[in-house]
Amino acid sequence: MYPQQIHGYLQNFFTENNCHIVNSNNHYMTVQLTIDMDKKIMNRPFYWRYLENTDGVPNPAQLTFITDQNQLDEDIKGEVVHFGSPRLNQLFQTTKELGAYVQMYENVLNQSKIKTILTPWLGVNYKVSYYSDQTKEMFHSLGINLITGNLVDGFQEWVNGLDLNSSMSDDAFKITYIIKPIRAIERLDATLENIIQQDDHTWAEEAKTRWHKDREILEYFYEGIENKPECYELEKKAMEEQYESRIKIEIVNGGLFYLK
Repeated sequence: MYPQQIHGYLQNFFTENNCHIVNSNNHYMTVQLTIDMDKKIMNRPFYWRYLENTDGVPNPAQLTFITDQNQLDEDIKGEVVHFGSPRLNQLFQTTKELGAYVQMYENVLNQSKIKTILTPWLGVNYKVSYYSDQTKEMFHSLGINLITGNLVDGFQEWVNGLDLNSSMSDDAFKITYIIKPIRAIERLDATLENIIQQDDHTWAEEAKTRWHKDREILEYFYEGIENKPECYELEKKAMEEQYESRIKIEIVNGGLFYLK
């Protein structure tokens, strides 16, 4: 997941949850949390319990997130957010809890009497994790036109550059999709599986090589012992599980987008 993808995700997340973005450029943003969001992500239940019991004045946190530290020209202090960081994983989980589906419309300013047609797109953001004794995580954002079936890789970056709203403009008219969303998701899933198949999987072979080396060391320690103890089998099984190569695919969020 690239810094610009993370930046766009944070911007959408906080905007959709009514958190005011106080300051922002392409590499960092300062966000004023709402009371509800502070309670969800700041992990300070005793503070809020105390305020509720004393009728105190709430003061939700204001946070600065740095999404590309290498591009910062200013001396900005904040929390560095990158793919795999605890904070980003926390926001992914919060998205799931809040509901990962949105419906957005591209804003239309039309001076003529003819309404602008908005075409439906389905966009899905996936997290792909490669597991062995080491972990590699990637982010894929795919979109499909529900009229033509055209596919877009990097859908999140595309819609980040559009002027979107949760309600449709009076000057717009949306057309009903031809491809059903459930079929569209199947096509996106198949596209992602094809991307994964074409990816470099030397990580799995390298994990297998490390497994063989550690197993040789294990066998060396128990060499010559005819009746190996139970701990030998436990260590061997734990080693197999540790180095086993597996892939996990998760849907982070998605939505229906009506675009010009």
